[in-house]
Amino acid sequence: ADHGGGNNSTFTNVVISSTGTDLYSTIAGSIGSLKGPRHGGANLAVRQQMKAVIDEIGLNASDDKIKEIVCRILDKDFNDKSGLIYGIGHAVYTLSDPRSEILSIKCEELSYSKNRHEEFVFHQRFAEIAKEEIYKRKGKRVCTNVDFYSGLVYDLLGIPEDLYTLLFVIGRTVGWVAHNLEDKLYGGRIIRPATKYVGHIKSCEDEDGR
Repeated sequence: ADHGGGNNSTFTNVVISSTGTDLYSTIAGSIGSLKGPRHGGANLAVRQQMKAVIDEIGLNASDDKIKEIVCRILDKDFNDKSGLIYGIGHAVYTLSDPRSEILSIKCEELSYSKNRHEEFVFHQRFAEIAKEEIYKRKGKRVCTNVDFYSGLVYDLLGIPEDLYTLLFVIGRTVGWVAHNLEDKLYGGRIIRPATKYVGHIKSCEDEDGR
């Protein structure tokens, strides 16, 4: 339900909870974390990214055209110019994301029933080319994550984009509350992450070298 205790929103929940504030505040903070495009909000970011790509090159684009747009995204020359391809890669899953594997099967079934299978196929082609290009540039194997298909599934179901993150929240809330209670029962201390300065320290010598 919460994908471990180390993900950003779950950790945010425990940090806020450790101050002794109420449960509603911790959940609100976790939602704020989850809605970010590098976390749970990636499903919306993927949807917007893929719509922009399709508008730019069309569903029948050649592999070369797809590779060109992938390179533009990575070179910060397209979409939100972040250099990120949303829906590709994960901090924990490297070879494959089991959630994505399952969802892609269901997404394809749904795309047939909605007469939008061509769009699903384009997503698959885009993902494969993106993974190849990332490996070529970084020597790193990546996979599609759950967000790559979830946004398309939501759209196929006619769910408004404003509800994407909230649907994710429904599943994660169980884990947030569990960690919250666990910390209250067995932690009991405020979480205060330490920081370490890693820059250069400039000398403050006076004119006489003192």
